[in-house]
Amino acid sequence: MHAATKKPATARAMSTIETLAERAGFEVEWQNAHKQMQRVPENTLRILLEKLGLPCSNAAQLKQSLSALDAEISGRKLPPLITAEVDRAIALPVSVAKSGARYRIEMESGEVIDGRFTSPKGETALLSPLSEPGYHTLVINDHRTTLAVAPPRCYTIDDAWRTLHEDDANAPPLWGVAAQVYGLRREGDGGIGDFTALAALAMQTAKRGGHAVTISPMHAMFSTEPYKFSPYSPSSRLFLNIAHIDFAAVLGALAARAAIDKAGVAEEFKSLEALTLIEWPRAMKARLAILRAMYETFITDKKTPFFKDFSAFIDEGDRPLEDHARFEALQAEQIAKHGEGHWRNWPDDLRDPRSDAVAAFAEANRHEVDFYLFTQWLAQKGRLHAQHAARDAGMAVGLIADLAVGCDSAGSHAWSYRDEMLTGVSVGAPPDLFNQAGQSWGLTTFSPRAMRTQGFSAFIDMLRCAFKCAGGIRIDHILGLRRLWLVPEGESAKDGAYLRYPLEDMLRLISLESWRFRAIVVGEDLGTVPPSFSERLQEHGLLGIRVLWFERAVDGDGFKPPREWDSGVTATTTTHDLPTVTGWWHGKDIVWRAKIGQTMARADGRDPVEVALEERGVDRRHLWQAFQDAQLAPDDVDPPDIDNAPVDEALAFVAATPAPLVTYPLEDLLALVDQPNLPGSIDEHPNWRRRLSLPVDELFQDDAFCNRLLAVDTARKRSVQSNEDTSKPSESP
Repeated sequence: MHAATKKPATARAMSTIETLAERAGFEVEWQNAHKQMQRVPENTLRILLEKLGLPCSNAAQLKQSLSALDAEISGRKLPPLITAEVDRAIALPVSVAKSGARYRIEMESGEVIDGRFTSPKGETALLSPLSEPGYHTLVINDHRTTLAVAPPRCYTIDDAWRTLHEDDANAPPLWGVAAQVYGLRREGDGGIGDFTALAALAMQTAKRGGHAVTISPMHAMFSTEPYKFSPYSPSSRLFLNIAHIDFAAVLGALAARAAIDKAGVAEEFKSLEALTLIEWPRAMKARLAILRAMYETFITDKKTPFFKDFSAFIDEGDRPLEDHARFEALQAEQIAKHGEGHWRNWPDDLRDPRSDAVAAFAEANRHEVDFYLFTQWLAQKGRLHAQHAARDAGMAVGLIADLAVGCDSAGSHAWSYRDEMLTGVSVGAPPDLFNQAGQSWGLTTFSPRAMRTQGFSAFIDMLRCAFKCAGGIRIDHILGLRRLWLVPEGESAKDGAYLRYPLEDMLRLISLESWRFRAIVVGEDLGTVPPSFSERLQEHGLLGIRVLWFERAVDGDGFKPPREWDSGVTATTTTHDLPTVTGWWHGKDIVWRAKIGQTMARADGRDPVEVALEERGVDRRHLWQAFQDAQLAPDDVDPPDIDNAPVDEALAFVAATPAPLVTYPLEDLLALVDQPNLPGSIDEHPNWRRRLSLPVDELFQDDAFCNRLLAVDTARKRSVQSNEDTSKPSESP
C-alpha cells in the first residue's frame, strides 16, 4: 500500500475561522524565507481575530463576527472617508448612489458642486473627477462623508528644489547627513543632544552644500520611565521627546541658569555632559527637575508674550495634546502609588481617556497636567527652530523626521486612541534566514478595521504631527503599509500572522499630507520586499532606500557599480541598525553578533566566527574591486589592511549613484567603528547611548571632517556628468 499523499495547503478547504480571517485581512497562507508555503494555525488566527474585535470561539460568535464584517465591507453605506486621486473618477457603493439620486460636494475652497447620479442600474456609481486636492465633503441625502482627494504623487525633491530655484525644473544630485540627535554634543547640553545642537548641525551642513539632515525618531517617550529610551518604542508618535529641550532656547539663558540652580543639579549636569555614553535615567531626572523649576517661574506671570504663545499652542493641540499631558500625569501618579506603569493595569475608570474619572483627575491635578503641556510647548519650539534654521541656511529639504513603525502598547498613544489601536498583540517579523526565531518588537499600531470605520482619523493625525516640524519624513518599515506580522502577546514570534492594510488609501493620504506640508517622503523598503512594491512606492513619489551593503551584483558575489543603483531612492552607506564602513571592514559586527548569541553552530564543526570573518575578507576584496571599477581607487593597489577602512572611497562610491539624495551617517563621516544600535541586543550593547566625541561646532573646525564634506559635495556635483555619460548610447567604433 502507498502512504496517503498530503494535500498542499493551497488545495485544502478553508475552515470557517480561516474564512473569517481572510475576510478580515489575515493571510492564512504565506511564504517563508525559504520560499515554502506556510499555513497559520487556527488557534493563532482565533486569538488574533479576538484582538481585532472579531470573537470566534463558538458557532454563534463566528456567525456574529462574519455578519459584522460583512456590514463593514459590503458597501451598503458610505464609509466616513473615501480616498481618491485628482482628475480620476470616484467610485461609490451601488447601494448608496442610486441612479437619479442627487448629491452635493462641498469643496475645501468653498465651491459647491451639485450633481445627479446617472449610472445604469446595478453598476458602480461614479463621481466626476475632481481637480482640486483636499478634504472635501460629499452629501447624499442626509449622509455626509469626506472625500480625501490626493495628488497623484508626493511632494518631491524636485518640488523642494524649485522653492529655492524657481527657474530650475529639476534638482541636481543632493546630499545630506544622518544624525542620531541624542548623540550630538553641545557645551551645556547636560548629557543629551538637543534641538539647538541639531540646528547648528543643519546650518553648518548647509554651508558645506548639504540639503538635508535625516534624524533619529524624536517621538514622545515616558517621562516617568526613563529607562525606556529606544526611539523606536515611543509612548506616542504624536508628540516630541522632551529630553531634547535646550532650556535656554525659548525663555533665555538667565531663566535656564536660574532653573538649574533652583533644581540643584548644576554639578550633576556637568558630570552627565562629560560621559561618553548617555545615562538616560540620571539625565532625565536632572532634566525634569530643571523643567519643573522653569515651569514654576513661568506661570507666575501670565501676561507675557511667551504665555500667550503657550496658550495658543494648547488651543491648537486640542484634545490629543491634552490627552497626552493627562496620560503623563496619570502614569506618574499610578507608578508613585501602585508601581504600575501600563495603563491596561490601572483601575477600570482610568483606562478610558473619556471617562469622568479621568476628567476629574485632570481638574484636580491641573497644575501637573499643565506642566506636561509646557514641556511639549518647549519641545515643539525647539524642533521648529531647527527646521527653520536649516531652511534659512539654504537647505532645500531640511530635517527629515523618522516615523517609527509603531508605539509602545503601554504608552500615551495607545491609551488616547485605544479604539483605533490594536491591543494584546505585538508587531514583529516572522523567522528568516538571519533570525530563525522571528522577532516580536513589543509595539502596537493602528487596526486596519478601525482605520476604515473611523475615517483614518488617527492615521491622519499621526501624519500631520510627523510633517509639522520637518521638510520630510522617513517612514520606518514602510512594508507595514501593505502588511504587518502580528504576534499575540506572550507568544513566540514565529506564532504570528500577516495582516493586510489598506495600502492604496494610506498612500493617497500620505501624498495629500505631503503636499499640504510641502515635505518629501522616504520609505524604508529594506528586507524581503514583495514584487513590484518598491516600484509602486516610486509611482506615488515616495523615495525608497538603498544601502551599500545590500547592493550586490546579480551573481551575488560582487557589488553593483554606482550607475546600476536605482534612481528613485535615497542612497546611503549604512543605517543605524547596520555596521559602519569602518566596523564592517573590521568585522566588528560579526564579533558583536557572536557576543550576543546570534551566531549559529555549523554542521561541519568549524568556528562560525572564523568562517564569517573569512567570508568578510572575500567581501572586502569584492568591495575594493568595485571601487577600482568605478575609478575611485587605483587599479594596481591591493585592498587596505583590516585596520585602514576605505571610508573615503565608500562615501564617493555612494555619491556616484543616480539617487537624487544621498545621506551620510555622521558615524561614517567620522570613520567611527561602532553602530548606534545592534538589533537583537538589549543590555549587551550600548544601544541608543553613544555620543559623538566632539561638540557640533568643533566638528566643523576639524580638517578631516570638513575635507570629507567637501569631497562629498564635489563627488555629488561630479555625478551629474558621470550619470549623463553612462545614460548616452555608445557610439560604434
